Amino acid sequence: MTFNFVTLFPKIVDGYFSDSILKRAVDNSSIRVNYFNPRDYSINKHSKVDAPLVGGGAGMLMSIQPLDDCLSEIKRDDSLTKIIFLTPVGKKFRQNDAIRLSKESSITFVCGRYEGFDERVLEGYADELFSIGDFILTGGELGALVMCDAISRNIGGVLGNSDSLIQESFENNLLEAPNFTKPNIYKENSVISEFLKGNHSKISSIKLKLSLLKTKYFRPDIYSKVKADYEK
Repeated sequence: MTFNFVTLFPKIVDGYFSDSILKRAVDNSSIRVNYFNPRDYSINKHSKVDAPLVGGGAGMLMSIQPLDDCLSEIKRDDSLTKIIFLTPVGKKFRQNDAIRLSKESSITFVCGRYEGFDERVLEGYADELFSIGDFILTGGELGALVMCDAISRNIGGVLGNSDSLIQESFENNLLEAPNFTKPNIYKENSVISEFLKGNHSKISSIKLKLSLLKTKYFRPDIYSKVKADYEK
């Protein structure tokens, strides 16, 4: 999988791939990461990449020309890349999106700055628009990294143990059940006794019940959508 980041600040993104799981994924070629700075495409003599809003309004907007030329070059070199814009108007990014997008061969994240994008760039290049939540950030880089991390975990070879994906939160539309490690008793708090007996069928049943309870308590919005499936 190739991830392209269109950003005015590549260093913000690059550091995330210098450690841990995603560094190993880059090192073993499970993922490839490229950076494209719209400033490098600006024809302005001062390499400016922002301009006032037509019709007035506070702040500046990312200039259309540098983005247009940048994205045009990316599409010319990789016609199959899926271009994703990070914007508050986009749909909420979910785990099912991460799984679906992990099947792509190439994704290009366009990270906004200032007051966002000229609408004509969205109309000309956007395959999908995403938001990571109902709040405003100073730029799209953090959102792009969140998406890239979530997508990458579902790509073969990225995680050391692919079984880690099986019982994660949201995989079955529920939050993950509580987990424990040794020691079995710590400060008078004990691991659930049935977890120590090796009956995997019973453990799975208990985990499902705990997962339902956890989802009902912490995410009633999710629970209300799935409870009928589990209360039959």
